[in-house]
Amino acid sequence: MKRNIGNIVFIVLILATVVVWAVFPPINDGREDFIRTYLGEVLGSLLIVLMSFALFLSTRPRWAEPYFGGLDKMYVTHRNVATSAFLLMLVHLLVVPITLVNLRLGNYLAYVAFLGIVAIVLPTLAPRIPFLSKLTNATYDGWKKLHRFIGIFFIAGYIHALTIDALSAFIAINWVQLFFILGTVSYVYTEFLGGCVGKYLPYTVTAVNHPNNSVTEVVMKPKGKTIQHAHAGQFLFVRFKGDRMLDEAHPFTISSAPHEGELRVTIKAVGDFTRHLFANLKPGMDAVVEGAYGLFNYKNGGDKQIWVAGGIGITPFLSFLRDLKTELAFDVHFYYTVRHPEEAVFSDEIEAIAKKHPRLKTHIRHSAAHGSLTVDEIVKNAGGGIASHHIYMCGPLPMVQAFEKKFLEAGANAENIHYEEFNFR
Repeated sequence: MKRNIGNIVFIVLILATVVVWAVFPPINDGREDFIRTYLGEVLGSLLIVLMSFALFLSTRPRWAEPYFGGLDKMYVTHRNVATSAFLLMLVHLLVVPITLVNLRLGNYLAYVAFLGIVAIVLPTLAPRIPFLSKLTNATYDGWKKLHRFIGIFFIAGYIHALTIDALSAFIAINWVQLFFILGTVSYVYTEFLGGCVGKYLPYTVTAVNHPNNSVTEVVMKPKGKTIQHAHAGQFLFVRFKGDRMLDEAHPFTISSAPHEGELRVTIKAVGDFTRHLFANLKPGMDAVVEGAYGLFNYKNGGDKQIWVAGGIGITPFLSFLRDLKTELAFDVHFYYTVRHPEEAVFSDEIEAIAKKHPRLKTHIRHSAAHGSLTVDEIVKNAGGGIASHHIYMCGPLPMVQAFEKKFLEAGANAENIHYEEFNFR
């Protein structure tokens, strides 16, 4: 229940906005299009509430994670809210009376805000449309830089509402003003103040290792204060200064244990950023780290557990294993599946840790030689029933979703299936 409180609060605030406009309606000043104007202003207010909430979630507040089920779930809410705001903006444009005479500042700001938000949101919703992808160079980097302007158009949209021939609704307007303040403060914090409050901490790259020909292990030490790494399985955002392409924050799971004096992240070269990192990151470079985030924590699970790692999805489980200072308190079947043996990074370390912990059963699978791992096989090894098992998965999202479906069909409890979706776009 706790993981849904954030979404519930948001829905309540949306409903409260409608109630405020209904209970304290504007004064009917006799204009012919009063009803359309009234409805248009209600929709505009809801638009401000939606966008302010999206901007608030963009600040990545660690304290709010438990109320959404983790930062990854917060970003799912962020995307849904932003998409709803975009669609509501189109409805608002169709409903509100539009005039081409006696234009005020607010009318012009409406066009500016509308076109600006369209230019930012459409590449997110439809990134593969050629003329839209040109706005971002079809990269995460370009999308993120474009997205930084969203707060400016949010502010322009609110000023638009104050500088048109609006209806008189003192209480409703002041209610909405609270959300404008929330959205504006969130935007300013995200873009300008985060570094001033210790959100971003300086580290130094002390080692760059390549366990195979496509994976980079980055080892970092803090220059001063360390990030709040509360438990194994969390992730961070990191950027590397001194290289223009690497100087952009990306999320990676922490593969070291919380008690270690160094931070380690293990990264597979699968995109432009990670391939450039594999070839160009060097020891001695400065890093800026933000985090740690995430609620992917096996210690909150039951006595019987199943861990499934696919490819580079091994990273949170490396953190789990490296954090075992005492005897493992759970019965765990751990499956690590890769296509070829050389892709199984740190397999020797994993096997060595498993020998020290009798309750940990490891199964390293090379699918090219032994066939693909199946849920039927996992269920059989678990004794034929998994209703009471807690299942932790990390790997390519299609694999995780396919396994989730099969686990549910095999009798697993949906509340006991845990994974994080690294899609912050």
